[in-house]
Amino acid sequence: MESFLNKLKDITTFIFDVDGVLTDGSIMVAENGVQSRAFNIKDGYALQLAVKSGYNVAAISGSRSKSALFRLNSLGINDVYLGAHTKTERFKIYVEEKSINPGNVLYMADDIPDLGVMKMVGLPVCPADACEEIKAVSAYVSPYPGGRGCVRDIIEKVMKVQGKWMNEQAYSW
Repeated sequence: MESFLNKLKDITTFIFDVDGVLTDGSIMVAENGVQSRAFNIKDGYALQLAVKSGYNVAAISGSRSKSALFRLNSLGINDVYLGAHTKTERFKIYVEEKSINPGNVLYMADDIPDLGVMKMVGLPVCPADACEEIKAVSAYVSPYPGGRGCVRDIIEKVMKVQGKWMNEQAYSW
C-alpha cells in the first residue's frame, strides 16, 4: 500500500474511461433510439474540483455519447475524446500534445479495450466491478463500482496525499 500512496504524490493527470467508470455501464434507450447514461454527482464534484485545482483531466471513450460530452464539458473537462477505438493511439497523442509524462498519469478503466493504455501509465486503477484482466494490471481497485463513486474515491485519495483536498477551491462549485 505504501508504494501505491507514493505514486499518488506524482499524479498530475487523470484520464477516465466513460462507460463503466464515469457511468455504471448501463445505457437507457428510448423508443426513438436516443441513448442516455447516468452520472454520479459526487464523482462530478471531484472531477470539477480536480480541474479547478490544476490537474489535467481527460476522458477517452469508444462511445460517441453526446450526453457524456455535455456532462464532462459542464464540469470543465475539455479534453474529451469520443469514438476512440484505438485508445492507445489517442493516449499517445494526448500526452504528447500536452507534454505530459505518462508516469504522472492515473488512468481508470474497467474493461479490455483499455488494457493497452493501462500498461502505459504510471498509475492504472479500476472500479470494483472491472473485469478480471483490468483488475490484474491495476495498482488499486476502488471499493466502489463504476458510476457509483469510484472516480470520487481515487481523485480524493490523490488530492489528500498532495494536500489539495478541502482547500479554497473545494468550497466553490
